[in-house]
Amino acid sequence: MEEKYGGDVLAGPGGGGGGGLGPVDVPSARLTKYIVLLCFTKFLKAVGLFESYDLLKVVHIVQFIFILKLGTAIFMVLFQKPFSSGKSITKHQWIKIFKHAVAGCIISLLWFFGLTLCGPLRTLLLFEHSDIVVISLLSVLFTSSGGGPAKTRGAAFFIIAVICLLLFDNDDLMAKMAEHPEGHHDSALTHMLYTAIAFLGVADHKGGVLLLVLALCCKVGFHTASRKLSLDVGGTKRLQALSHLVSVLLLCPWVIVLSVTTESKVESWFSLVMPFTTVIFFVMILDFYVDSICSVKMDVSKCARYGSVPIFISALLFGNFWTHPITDQLRAMNKAAHQESTEHVLSGGVVVSAIFFILSANILSSPSKRGQKGTLIGYSPEGTPLYNFMGDAFQHSSQSIPRFIKDSLKQILEENDSRQIFYFLCLNLLFTFVELFYGVLTNSLGLISDGFHMLFDCSALVMGLFAALMSRWKATRIFSYGYGRIEILSGFINGLFLVVIAFFVFMESVARLIDPPELDTHMLTPVSVGGLIVNLIGICAFSHAHTHTHGASQGSCHSSDHSHSHHMHGHSDHGHGHSHGSAGRGMNANMRGVFLHVLADTLGSIGVIVSTILIEQFGWFIADPLCSLFIAVLIFLSVVPLIKDACQVLLLRLPPEYEKELHIALEKIQKIEGLISYRDPHFWRHSASVVAGTIHIQVTSDVLEQRIVQQVTGILKDAGVNNLTIQVEKEAYFQHMSGLSTGFHDVLAMTKQMESMKYYKDGTYIM
Repeated sequence: MEEKYGGDVLAGPGGGGGGGLGPVDVPSARLTKYIVLLCFTKFLKAVGLFESYDLLKVVHIVQFIFILKLGTAIFMVLFQKPFSSGKSITKHQWIKIFKHAVAGCIISLLWFFGLTLCGPLRTLLLFEHSDIVVISLLSVLFTSSGGGPAKTRGAAFFIIAVICLLLFDNDDLMAKMAEHPEGHHDSALTHMLYTAIAFLGVADHKGGVLLLVLALCCKVGFHTASRKLSLDVGGTKRLQALSHLVSVLLLCPWVIVLSVTTESKVESWFSLVMPFTTVIFFVMILDFYVDSICSVKMDVSKCARYGSVPIFISALLFGNFWTHPITDQLRAMNKAAHQESTEHVLSGGVVVSAIFFILSANILSSPSKRGQKGTLIGYSPEGTPLYNFMGDAFQHSSQSIPRFIKDSLKQILEENDSRQIFYFLCLNLLFTFVELFYGVLTNSLGLISDGFHMLFDCSALVMGLFAALMSRWKATRIFSYGYGRIEILSGFINGLFLVVIAFFVFMESVARLIDPPELDTHMLTPVSVGGLIVNLIGICAFSHAHTHTHGASQGSCHSSDHSHSHHMHGHSDHGHGHSHGSAGRGMNANMRGVFLHVLADTLGSIGVIVSTILIEQFGWFIADPLCSLFIAVLIFLSVVPLIKDACQVLLLRLPPEYEKELHIALEKIQKIEGLISYRDPHFWRHSASVVAGTIHIQVTSDVLEQRIVQQVTGILKDAGVNNLTIQVEKEAYFQHMSGLSTGFHDVLAMTKQMESMKYYKDGTYIM
């Protein structure tokens, strides 16, 4: 069961107290045999867990743990000789070993009770994770040194995998696995454990999932706390031998009492000698020693990665093809009802969960990129691992998830758009859960269906909220323009969602027009009225997004002008100017998408109310598809402009509302004194508040570059460009480029022509 630390890493393969520090360097070519050995051991451990599940059907869990501890203790005492080798154990150390044995028994009890509830397949997926994986997961969740985005992604995969087992597993077949007659538990212990699971208000197998997660965390803490003790007593192998022996002495009285007070389901203990021997060797002994050897020969992260994949894949294979001969024999001994042949069922939730567990184990066990030069050099006297770090290991890492959520919530409430989306999302979720609760309470399929529909709508609000939050993130070295365009992308995706919804509603409406079905209008009116009220609140909250959008095209939107000082890098050949500002006429596609989504729901509620009234008063069942058809057309027509505008922005189109102003501005630039011409003018909308542009200007050799840049910047800023880059090019630059490209001969000729011009004060010139 346990993973090994401390003494084995320090002592080397032979055990004992002395030895080198850290893993032994082994050439990569020689690692193959250890990897194969590790994978084969994990395969055998999966066999042992499936065998254990069959044994636990007829053997009490305490008796089962006692037999495993007894067999392991006999083997390790004979093999390790803990009493004759090493220094003598003091009284204080015996007390610690006693505590170690008690903790080990409790964790084993949680582990195997979870096995009886969930079955071996789910137990292997949940419990057989390396300590380094769990520690990385907890570091991401609760510390500020989680290891960066990759580790956060791994933690998210792990959480998703657990959720899949809780929510998307096959309830009916899993319930049969954990089926037990109420009031007829084997003992007071099992009754207490089942009562604790029932107190959570979940099914037994889902309670088993939570129990195994708790046992996994306890196992990791137990191993961490055991490191110093293993150093004190002379190594992990000696500690394990003594701990198993003490565990046997602790459990022996309990087993005797159980044997006297409970009815045994075992008809012949002799027939179980071989299965128990298999479980003891595969689960307890072989796994322990192979892990000890591999942790010495390989890095801990490699052991975790190479060990997780085979055991998870083996679990899936055995879950579908477990046909061991002992199974029929054990079922014959079981006096309870016969088990179904599908008790190791592979549900969709289990398969998806296994995939996410494999991904999370691979990511969380891999060395952090920021600290990958840190190498284990040994352990302190207290058992703390010691690492030698290079400089990059001390770079700042990502925030913990609770801190990230707290800071994100603060940013959401600071800004008006995101605050409105958040408040409406909370209101929508509240109404959704009330609707689902009342639907389940009254067994109303219509309420439940509408509740899930609103839950889907909440996903659009979440996307809009996330986009509004990301748009305010600071620019980085990689995303140098920032994340402002996320709002455009969010609006585009929301628009596509609405088009899909409108299409399916339209197709269903056409089908119902041909053959109108009879509808049960009971509860439709109150649900629709409630939804209408919620959506009208959203319409009022987001209506500014719609009005501002139309106002933008007419130049009536409010303007906020906050500019940064421009700057110029001048050289003898060419110069460079850069300017920032703010144009008030912005298209917030994200808020438009949210508004249109709420508008579509509002129209849907109105359509349901109207069709319900017509059906109840006149029996016109055709009113329902007619209203739906009308609503689908309205949704499609209202969302087309959003998709069109978002596509134009994503394709870097010149903003339509600025076309006239920019045309006039370029004409003004052409007339600036000392400016020969301009080329490559590019202007586009970057985000709702940023219109960016670049332009190359050619100037005479005696002109002051700064003055030209200021004039061009002022003209384009007045035209609405608030993020401008200007490239200033002089005659020497033309002459240099003309030697590289024949296309610059024309520019050079234009320069010579301009030098022969005589300027007057009014701006005109003569040849």
